[in-house]
Amino acid sequence: GTVLGFSTTSGEAFGIFAGTAVNDTSSVTATAATWDAMFGLGTATLDKAVTVKLTRTLAIIPITLVLGYLVGKREQDANHEVNIRSIVPSFILYFVLASLITTLATSMGVAAEIFAPLKWLSKFFIVMAMAAVGLNTNIVKLVTTSSKPLGLGLGCWAGITFVSLLLQHLLNLW
Repeated sequence: GTVLGFSTTSGEAFGIFAGTAVNDTSSVTATAATWDAMFGLGTATLDKAVTVKLTRTLAIIPITLVLGYLVGKREQDANHEVNIRSIVPSFILYFVLASLITTLATSMGVAAEIFAPLKWLSKFFIVMAMAAVGLNTNIVKLVTTSSKPLGLGLGCWAGITFVSLLLQHLLNLW
């Protein structure tokens, strides 16, 4: 971030970058929280990055529903109709439920400080999950058996990073 010239006094540009260019939510959270900690920004970067990432994540809902319906329609037989319960994964319902609870609670005047322990706990669990994944990764085996998928992943990451930076530059955010 500093090499690219992101401001170290505001978390906005780096938060948008992390929310768009970093792949999974736990990595976005870890990346943004680290930036905040390095430059004493409180949770400015984390808040921006998580908002951007969750906005991207919300796109999963209609995509999953449409794809689930199409696959269910293709696989149904003459005696069975497509069942909505079979095409909606439970994690989507939990995500929507958590979002609704938080939104309703804050709109009804519940102080944001009430959620501070949960926010800290969620960061702790995400860091633990990332550490567990890293500690269980056999790098030598990964490289020797997975060169094509790793190359594809690296290419996708580079493309997403480039597009994210380009759009931020074109929109005068960075």
